[in-house]
Amino acid sequence: MAHILVVDDDTMLAEMLMRYFERAGHRATSATTLSLGVEKARNDAFDVIFLDVQMPDGNGLEVFPLFASVPSRPEIIIMTGSGDPNGARHAIQSGAWSYLEKPLVLRDLLLPLTRALQYREEKQKISKMPVALKRDAIIGKSAAMTQCLDILARAAASEANVLITGETGTGKEVFARAVHDNSSRSAQPFVVVDCASLPETLIESTLFGHVRGAFTGADRAAAGLIKMADGGTLFLDEVGELPERIQKTFLRVLQERRFRPVGAALEDHSDFRVVAATNRDLDCYVHQGRFRTDLLYRLRSLTLHLPPLRERKEDIRVLVRHFLARLCDRAHVGSKGIADELFDHLMAYQWPGNVRELQQTMEQVFANGFHHPTLFAFHLPDHIRVNKTLEHIRSEPAVARNHAVAQAGFPLPSWKTFKARQEFEYLRQLVTATNGDIGAMGRISGLSRARLYQLLNLHGIGPCRPKNT
Repeated sequence: MAHILVVDDDTMLAEMLMRYFERAGHRATSATTLSLGVEKARNDAFDVIFLDVQMPDGNGLEVFPLFASVPSRPEIIIMTGSGDPNGARHAIQSGAWSYLEKPLVLRDLLLPLTRALQYREEKQKISKMPVALKRDAIIGKSAAMTQCLDILARAAASEANVLITGETGTGKEVFARAVHDNSSRSAQPFVVVDCASLPETLIESTLFGHVRGAFTGADRAAAGLIKMADGGTLFLDEVGELPERIQKTFLRVLQERRFRPVGAALEDHSDFRVVAATNRDLDCYVHQGRFRTDLLYRLRSLTLHLPPLRERKEDIRVLVRHFLARLCDRAHVGSKGIADELFDHLMAYQWPGNVRELQQTMEQVFANGFHHPTLFAFHLPDHIRVNKTLEHIRSEPAVARNHAVAQAGFPLPSWKTFKARQEFEYLRQLVTATNGDIGAMGRISGLSRARLYQLLNLHGIGPCRPKNT
């Protein structure tokens, strides 16, 4: 018997579904809002959740992670009143078991429900088997990171090729090494191929090796990276940058595990597993003709997407403490305290460079506060402190001004006037915060140098320095 939650504001449909489930021997309950549904899911153990998309208090797809991360980890089946290809894609990519259209939900729900319950039963049996991942370099306990670790465990237990995607600095190589270290190949080599820096003139020799005399300067035979990975893992970093002329050749190597060194008469063999990583949209590259479809299919037998740090900010505290402990140990100094305001600044920042940028930031903080027992926000880089200051300036005065205008009964200005005032105030604060450094202003605002000069001239603000001095 399963426990099922129906989250739908259509009370008639919800009642019909609950009666259907109860006749089938299951327990069922319902919620008419997303907030009530999340509350029920957190307080009770559900096996399956039927989740409507359009709800009075929001979109079901947007709060999907909240339902997916509750303690019972239910299987989720999405329901919608109108078929939306983008919504269906988003639901499946988020981890939904199935995507049903409401007019047909009663007719079509039996099979996905049966399969979801069968899958859940098998998953619970598997989850009872002890799995001890080697993950010393992977820091974080957020729901997003837990999902990544689940996929990592599956990847490590198989021989399937793995494609790791994510922005620069999210830790793709760290996860690739973890796949290798937790696999049956862990005692064998982990060979890194930086596809973005492969020399055009020596790319075949670098990958496949060469025999003596194969080309000018080849005074002795040399093994390529593919042969070095024999028995182990070949990590293709930034695989989206692999030159097009090599993609066809490499596809055959993946299929046959055989290759011909440059200048050799006979083929050689290498038993390797492929883990690839990219920060590019390879599907878009395929559409543009820059990446082979068949090679992409070969590479992504399993896909692991690493979320950016801004989407798992709950991991920032544990990451900071981890980096700080390593820095203190390396410098042979005692542990340091961390002021709460420092964490406030870190949480307000969006981290375009992700975990790598956070690590580098903590190195700068440690250096700035080396002789202090406690690290403060004052020790942070200027752009992070300015970001927090501007956030406060943008929010508090605007709220106070709007409240004062409403209380006084004054009419609101036109949008054009209001926008001009806000733009002027932002630029004035930006110039003050950066001491007129146009480069720093560009980094903080995200505006180009030309656009900044244009706006400053428009509002009569200046002078500004062209660069740091």
